[in-house]
Amino acid sequence: CPSARSEETRRNTSVAVVAPGISEALFATAIGLVAAIPAAGAYNILSGQVARYAQQLESFAGEFITILSRQLEEQV
Repeated sequence: CPSARSEETRRNTSVAVVAPGISEALFATAIGLVAAIPAAGAYNILSGQVARYAQQLESFAGEFITILSRQLEEQV
């Protein structure tokens, strides 16, 4: 069956042609994951710290306004 061999040869040739591109894409994906995973962790840590700091500022602002309003009421 010459046509069957021709088909098999064509498949093997196409795999040999495509394999380096696939290998390069997988390597690039791995490098991207190595960069992205720590970045996502750092973002989550910093985001939590910013949220806690914002809560502290909000609490301080509330206390400050309360103290300030008491001071103003005493003056009147």
